[in-house]
Amino acid sequence: MNNQALDLTKDVPRSPRAVLAGYVVAGRMLDKCRAVIAGTNGDYHFDCPLDNIFLEFTGIPADAFKSFVETGADDETVANWIQENAKEHTKEEIVLWNNDLRYKRMSELPADIQVFLEGYIEKFIPTDRVIYHWFDLYDIEEGRL
Repeated sequence: MNNQALDLTKDVPRSPRAVLAGYVVAGRMLDKCRAVIAGTNGDYHFDCPLDNIFLEFTGIPADAFKSFVETGADDETVANWIQENAKEHTKEEIVLWNNDLRYKRMSELPADIQVFLEGYIEKFIPTDRVIYHWFDLYDIEEGRL
C-alpha cells in the first residue's frame, strides 16, 4: 500500500477537479486517505469537509472507504468499489453534482466553511491571485493554477 501513497509532506494530492469513478473530489480524497494510512499526510486530512461532501452524496461511510483503501487497492479497483458502493444516481445527477462543485463560488458555500476559508485564503493565497471558484483555492495553493 505504501508504494501508492503520496508523501504529502513533499507533494500535493490530485486537484479536486480530477475525476475518479465518475466523481470530482474522489481522487483527491483517495490520495489523502492513502497518505493518512501511510503516515505521510502532513497537513492534509482525510474525512475533511470537502471529502464529506463526496461521502454524503455517494452514501459511502468514511470508515468503510478507508478500510477498503487499506487493502492496498489501486486506483482502478478503488474506482470500481466506489461505483459498486455508492448510492444509485443517474448520469445526469452525477454530472450536475460534479459541475455544481467545479463551479461553486465561495459565497455559495455554507457559512462555517466561508468563515474558515476567509482566514485560510488570507494566510495561504497570494494577494495577487483571484479565486473565482472554490476549487481554485486548492489549485492555486498547490501550484496547478
